[in-house]
Amino acid sequence: MATAPPVRHLLHLRYEHLTRDDARYPQLLEIAATISARVQALPPDSAVLDLTGAIRYFAAAPEDVAAMVRLRTVALAGVTTTAGLGPSRMLAAIAADAAEPGHLLAVPDDDHAIMRFLHPRPARALPGIGPATARTLARYGLDTVGDLARTPLPTIQRILGASAGLQAHHRAHAYDPRPVTPKAPPRTVTRTYRFERETLDAGAHDLGAVLRDSGTVARTVTVDIRHADRSTSTRTLPEATDHTPALMQAALAALDGFALQRARVRAVTVTVELGDQTTAPHQLTLDPADERHRRLEAATDRARRRFGPTTIGPATLYRAA
Repeated sequence: MATAPPVRHLLHLRYEHLTRDDARYPQLLEIAATISARVQALPPDSAVLDLTGAIRYFAAAPEDVAAMVRLRTVALAGVTTTAGLGPSRMLAAIAADAAEPGHLLAVPDDDHAIMRFLHPRPARALPGIGPATARTLARYGLDTVGDLARTPLPTIQRILGASAGLQAHHRAHAYDPRPVTPKAPPRTVTRTYRFERETLDAGAHDLGAVLRDSGTVARTVTVDIRHADRSTSTRTLPEATDHTPALMQAALAALDGFALQRARVRAVTVTVELGDQTTAPHQLTLDPADERHRRLEAATDRARRRFGPTTIGPATLYRAA
């Protein structure tokens, strides 16, 4: 007889009024770790905790353990939290998004209760479905999670592609096996580009060289526009990379998301989240142009190290005197 999978109780905490690189963030993670040994940082202002072991240890209900975490956070650090509790990381995160500020919203580990909670929500509430994907689904009348759940998998895959369609299908049926992986906040590298005159060029051409020199790769690229509304946009790369063209494309894609084609930009900050170059997987490609670019990149890196950082660079960045 097959055994039922173990029940999980995951808590998604969103710390209120935290800014990027807030010095209190490591302390908040340490406070969470006094309750659960499995705490995963989700910078800049969130964390997810696996409370399953803590519930057994304290012999308390999941909501009571969650309240304990939130009470310690406000008592020891003076930081209030908005929280979601659920049997998966996805449900806990969506519950935190739906909770009233400063409150906890719990999703019971019951199939009917999960569907009642999940199905009325817009499709974009699911992780992996951004604004562009949501607009694509809306053209086919798939506006809610329930619409996706009732649509056959082959149909979704024809709309979104095989991999993205399968993921959307799984998430619409509340299938999310992702574990809570204890880890420290990721290291980042930041470059700010200020322009003498208004421009639409994102810059960031030297980030790839910085990553390659330090033996690291970028997992995400965050672009912060120094503009009136100080908006930010994050792009998750298809794979971790230190390849300059891939970083540039991600930065430009983030800029496009601001719809600033006619706006004037005076400064751009590009931040990349770092990973280990030696352990990062790399998708093989048969594109000869990509291979040529990588060989050229290695040659320019050697010239730059020997003769200085401004010795050589992309031709598009140089203008005749």
